[in-house]
Amino acid sequence: MKQAKVRLYVEHPLGEGQTVPLDRDQAHYLFGVMRMAVGDPVLLFNGRDGEWRAEVAEAGKRGGVLTCAAQTKPLQMPPDLWLLFAPIKKARTDFIVEKAAEMGAAKIMPVQTAFTNSERIRQDRLQAHAVEAAEQCGGTFVPEVCDLQKLDRLLADWPEGRQLMFCDEAEVGAAKTLGAAGAGPWAILIGPEGGFSEEERARLQALPFAHVVSLGPRILRADTAAVAAMTVWQQALGDWG
Repeated sequence: MKQAKVRLYVEHPLGEGQTVPLDRDQAHYLFGVMRMAVGDPVLLFNGRDGEWRAEVAEAGKRGGVLTCAAQTKPLQMPPDLWLLFAPIKKARTDFIVEKAAEMGAAKIMPVQTAFTNSERIRQDRLQAHAVEAAEQCGGTFVPEVCDLQKLDRLLADWPEGRQLMFCDEAEVGAAKTLGAAGAGPWAILIGPEGGFSEEERARLQALPFAHVVSLGPRILRADTAAVAAMTVWQQALGDWG
């Protein structure tokens, strides 16, 4: 049996004997770029049905068909963790989304703060980066990347029972209370390059569901802080243990 060298995200349902039609871009990638042919294996996932081994049934320049043979992985859900971050430069925002998908975020939420440099994002492009990250890291779940929303409105409508890990560069040495806070739905908030405003900081510190966490004595770049914060949370409460 040939080893599958390509892993592909599809939106079509997956199951034994299920046929999966390919669009033009997918066909170009599989048959034009990867030089696959009829009978070659490919791994498929859709974020709902786990991972499936499929074979090329039809191959063409503008389309094709894959046929599912057997499930290779069940659906593996990440912890109920949201990552909230203020968008920064394009390449570094892409990095945050990719790493959040790899490290087990269930939802990725760009937020606009007082000092956020970007007033708009390409949600569809960032969602595509999350898909690519899941394809590369072997995940069977793709986190939703939400459109940009204002932090104050998000906090005003905060869901009951979800705790917030607030990473504040001004709180060097702040106690890490994550373990004592317990498991359950969580979110991590990373500030913009200019930090949080005094008004934002005061509001966050007053929230009963917010937990201030220091990421060390040095001020981290926003993309570095996102990776560091998810590492701290995963080690304390996530699925890395």
